[in-house]
Amino acid sequence: MGRFCYFWRNVVAMLLLSIQIPALAVVVIRTAAQESSEPKFIALHQNHQVAIGGICVDIFRAIEKRNPEIQFSGDQVWMPRMRIDANFIENRIDAICGVQNIERNTAQYKLLDTPLFSVDYLLAVRADDPIEVTTWEEIRALNNDGIILVLRGFGITDILQNMGGLKIDNGATSSLSNLRKLLAGRGRFYCHRSPGIKKSISQAGFEKQVRLLESPKLSEKFYMGLRKNLPEKHITMINDSLLFLHKSGELKRIFDRYRE
Repeated sequence: MGRFCYFWRNVVAMLLLSIQIPALAVVVIRTAAQESSEPKFIALHQNHQVAIGGICVDIFRAIEKRNPEIQFSGDQVWMPRMRIDANFIENRIDAICGVQNIERNTAQYKLLDTPLFSVDYLLAVRADDPIEVTTWEEIRALNNDGIILVLRGFGITDILQNMGGLKIDNGATSSLSNLRKLLAGRGRFYCHRSPGIKKSISQAGFEKQVRLLESPKLSEKFYMGLRKNLPEKHITMINDSLLFLHKSGELKRIFDRYRE
């Protein structure tokens, strides 16, 4: 009886070994790390290694953990926003993390319903500038003495332009450039999001030369944008993962790690 059982155990074992279990099909979602978008994407320097982290990278990893079928590729490659948009048009990128619900974005991407996080846009001025304003109407009344510096390609440009009557300069591609323009008197205000703007001021070493106004400010929600012709199944997979991360509180925990 013992030999009989031993024989059949070996037969079953051989049969199991012969069965080819298909590997999990991985859906690769191509993306990029948007330059000058801290803390969405930030440069990390650890143990003499350079990597990219930030809110969006943490969200990508959380989605992958929730659904192992999804793998994001490209989040370790820096790219300016304008080039990201161009690559979307050429079907070289599938996802952009952290964009506002504005016409320019909805025309290019399918924005998923679940907000990733919300930010406040603050105004920075020179520390020796006595200006105090409480409304956008007051800035509008300054005319050419109220130029607002913003980053090229960023959604805040569209938002301020749609408000009408504001003088906007979106020639710079980095916070450092805009802070230098501010100190040189080439703009009265620098409008950028928080979290983000305080760290930019600190990294530039301008804490004593630049101050932030308490008002006016704008609050905006940011979303995941996907290529519109991405297979519906892939869109659903990412959307369901984000909804789970929202309900579980993980999206909030990720954002809280980067609060200033």
